Amino acid sequence: MEKRNILIANDDGIGAEGIARLTAAALPFGRVFVAAPSSQCSGMSQKLTIRGELPVTEAPFPVSVEAAWAIGGTPADCVKAAIRALLPVRPDVVLTGINRGYNAGFDIAYSGTVGAALEAVMNGVPAIAFSAHENGDPGALEAYLPVVLNELLTRPAEPGCVWNVNFPDCAAAQCKGVLYGRRPAACSFYDNDYVRTGDALSIRVTNPGPDRCRKGSDIHAVLHGYVSVGEIRSPLF
Repeated sequence: MEKRNILIANDDGIGAEGIARLTAAALPFGRVFVAAPSSQCSGMSQKLTIRGELPVTEAPFPVSVEAAWAIGGTPADCVKAAIRALLPVRPDVVLTGINRGYNAGFDIAYSGTVGAALEAVMNGVPAIAFSAHENGDPGALEAYLPVVLNELLTRPAEPGCVWNVNFPDCAAAQCKGVLYGRRPAACSFYDNDYVRTGDALSIRVTNPGPDRCRKGSDIHAVLHGYVSVGEIRSPLF
């Protein structure tokens, strides 16, 4: 099996459970490096620090890797800085996640996990973004992560695109398999309602039901017990 140089980043921070899980799954496939935000950075899309300094520290990490850095910047900062300044080799692929919460439908536009993957593509490196329901049953994720990772590492996305993977909230036995070619749903999974409370707006999150999003979409797939895999194209390609 070909051994790759793999960079892993996320938006939930260097201490998140998801990035440790993804790193452990990636180890059989090559040399793994980690560069992740020092704090929670969800919802930052492809925001980038363009002036000043980025704090960078070598960080303890629960999985044995070549190196792990905590960076005081955004998810996109982590990928760009790692590729251009931190890694001793150019990565063959960038993996991001596993995000705590789905990145599907309109939510893709806001995702720091997807933003980091798109930053990799802009720097000429293939990328795969992984997400799962927060506080959900990890059974399907644990069973299908190695399968999907093995498949997508040998099947690069189209030029200018990243693979976007979402795991359903169900036990392995209840997962119906993997659906490829899923399109972003024309709705958000984490939609916002705003309620006026004095001088502020209280933000409440609502979720769509399983029949609200069209068949063939990413949200429809995960809400019906499938692993969803689709491509997201950078607007610059």
